[in-house]
Amino acid sequence: MDVFSLFTLLGGLAFFLYGMHVMSSGLEKMVGGKLERVLKSMTSSKWKGLLLGAVITIAIQSSSAMTVMLVGLVNSGIMQLSQTVTVIMGSSMGTTLTAWILSAAGIESSSFFLQMLKPESFSPIVALIGVLFIMGAKSDKKKDVGTILVGFSILMTGMSFMSQSVSPLAETPAFHELLVMFQNPLMGVLIGTVFTGIIQSSAASVGILQSLAMTGSISLSMAFPIITGANIGTCVTGLISAIGANKNAKRVVAVSVYFKVIGTVICLSVFYGLNALFHFDVVDAPISALGIAVVHTLFNIINTFVLLPFAKQLEQLAKITIREKNTKEELLDERLLLSPTFAIAECRKLAVRMAKAAQESMVSAIGLLGDYDQKTADRIAQEEEEIDLYEDKLGTFLVKLSSKDLSRQDSNNVSQLLHAIGDFERIGDHAVNILRVAGEIHDKEIQFSEKAQEELAVMTRAIINIMGLTVEAFETNDPAVAARVEPLEQVIDDLKLELKNRHIRRLQEGRCTIELGFVLTDLLTNYERVSDHCSNIAVTVIQIKDSSLDTHGYLNEVKNTGDPAFTQAFESYSLEYLLPASSSSDGK
Repeated sequence: MDVFSLFTLLGGLAFFLYGMHVMSSGLEKMVGGKLERVLKSMTSSKWKGLLLGAVITIAIQSSSAMTVMLVGLVNSGIMQLSQTVTVIMGSSMGTTLTAWILSAAGIESSSFFLQMLKPESFSPIVALIGVLFIMGAKSDKKKDVGTILVGFSILMTGMSFMSQSVSPLAETPAFHELLVMFQNPLMGVLIGTVFTGIIQSSAASVGILQSLAMTGSISLSMAFPIITGANIGTCVTGLISAIGANKNAKRVVAVSVYFKVIGTVICLSVFYGLNALFHFDVVDAPISALGIAVVHTLFNIINTFVLLPFAKQLEQLAKITIREKNTKEELLDERLLLSPTFAIAECRKLAVRMAKAAQESMVSAIGLLGDYDQKTADRIAQEEEEIDLYEDKLGTFLVKLSSKDLSRQDSNNVSQLLHAIGDFERIGDHAVNILRVAGEIHDKEIQFSEKAQEELAVMTRAIINIMGLTVEAFETNDPAVAARVEPLEQVIDDLKLELKNRHIRRLQEGRCTIELGFVLTDLLTNYERVSDHCSNIAVTVIQIKDSSLDTHGYLNEVKNTGDPAFTQAFESYSLEYLLPASSSSDGK
């Protein structure tokens, strides 16, 4: 093996890793929000946890990325440590798929159909189809399919390069001397661990081992320790990601390390113990690429089902190991950026919490207008700070997320969230403004007349209703509910105009003071602006499916074209929120 063969090996490894990255990115885009729905289905059932870990790892083709994702979720407080143990176990089984795909490279037959099963035979065709999809397809789904196909072809090209580069080793004396080192199981585990830790991909390590197996120089006794070491080496990525995380997030990595190290010790002890007693001939016989895939899969399955009954003990062991003081949980952990679609789903969850906090603040502030309570006032002020924190963290995270390679749907969702969180933050500000109005009414002992209170009660009911509709539409992402917001917003605008006109008439007739007028105007202005923000949020829900966020254009079209649904809803709300008749003797 000369220096050029080494270059080919390194180039093949680069193609392999890049192809894996491209393929997993495309798979994740295709899976989309399904990852989120799968996570929601997870309960305390260990079997569902196993299935979850296997399914997501198959989808993203990386157990390391799965571990990093779990670290981020636990660090953000979204998942508990106990929920991650069986997911980690399932992930170890899901990562074996790549080895089975690569094992097809070892197919030897003169049959055309069997030859076509070899990845090096069909990957050029797959690459061509993928490129045609990327260049010619209009739908994002088909483009993502094309990306997956191209990524797979690059991966298989890398595998082919690695196989070609190591094939001369079979005749090299120095290589046979090196193989003597592999006879020592501890050395094999160490080599597998270190190499996988460096390249951070057990799939690539196993792929290189499969390439070496094609030379006929690798036996089962050599391959098995390296495979177990490769599994341990995948923990390096998780260890790096846990730097700066809280103690529970670090315990996720500890569980992963203990699971793989203990499993390696058990499996190797049993394997070499039985071989010492019965001396299996297959142990020293050459192993094929397919055989390595089988061993890799059996090791992970056996390891999982042996340690599955001890999931709680693994969790306790991690807690004993990681004992440092607790650190503050992040609202959104940046490790989630590794899985953009999943991260968007978590951002939406947090945005819904923000929306409900803004709604609760607004309703509580309105309640203080008639019955002021200092504890409630302090709580509203605290909630406003939390809403500001939501907006700051979400906004920063979403901007970073928008720089990722997102599908059109994910990009639209990010835009929607960025627009909506700004409006919810402003609603929180208006809740504080109404709180100040309530404080002024309480401190100055201002009293509106019974007639004025009836008029304000009508508009207050409309504001509470529009807030409820807006939060419901945003949480469910339902355009039908969102479409009911704008007609109500128009009714609120008309109510504000009519109440101001009545106020002016009272001023002219000397039946209202300037002080009362200032308080009323301030209150009506905040009400009207809250309804405007609700309108903005509803429009993002309606238009996001059309990849459009032209708020003013949409509103002008709805109001000026005489849309029957809009007109009917407006008339219905006008009757529901009809002001009491004005009289010449009413007053503030």
